[in-house]
Amino acid sequence: MIPGGIYFTLALAIYEKEEGMDVIEAIKTRMSIRGYKPVPVDRKILEEILQVATRAPSADNSQPWEITVVTGKVLDDMRQANVAALRSGRPPDPDVPRKPYEGVFRKRQVELGIELYQLLGIARDDREKRIAWMERGFRYFDAPAAFILAADRSLEMTRSTSDIGGLAQTICLAALAHGLGSCITSQGVLYPEVVRQYAGIPETKRLFWSICIGYPDWEHPVNKLRSTREPLENNTTWLGFD
Repeated sequence: MIPGGIYFTLALAIYEKEEGMDVIEAIKTRMSIRGYKPVPVDRKILEEILQVATRAPSADNSQPWEITVVTGKVLDDMRQANVAALRSGRPPDPDVPRKPYEGVFRKRQVELGIELYQLLGIARDDREKRIAWMERGFRYFDAPAAFILAADRSLEMTRSTSDIGGLAQTICLAALAHGLGSCITSQGVLYPEVVRQYAGIPETKRLFWSICIGYPDWEHPVNKLRSTREPLENNTTWLGFD
């Protein structure tokens, strides 16, 4: 196993490259970035990322994704409205239902949350700071730009979910080649009416995910979080091998 410090240094080096990188290296070093520098991302760079990312596979080449790229005042208005909706106590009503985790899946979620709060110095009983951090997620982690990923409601949801998941992964990998960090998050679309209002996305489109994107702030403690993965023997079955 690579020591955490070395892995983090390697990830930093990859993010800072201005040229392309080996795809295996990119997959290994991609991480969710939740702290960003207040530096705008040039539209040309975002276009280049999407030109590559939309080569992602999709069922029958259906390419179901519809992408809205948001920055500036529009994104700021969405942040404020998301937080206002959260503070109102109105329960989220996402277009894609999200069932709570159970069993080992819930355990992994809790373990990640514990590590995250430890890095942030947030005590278990510090309700005020925990709420403040949660609101940050609804603000797209204060990233300078965000992608909203949607698909037409006429499409079968299971296949669209799979296809858009592939697109999201590819966006995050392509972003690395430009020194950008990203974070796939559902929080940005948990109040779809907010997104529709400010991004002009009609009701005929189902909102799946948002992706925060920007230049990583490596001084932010949350960016030291590196989630673990289960060993292959826990989730892989091999058949027909000698």
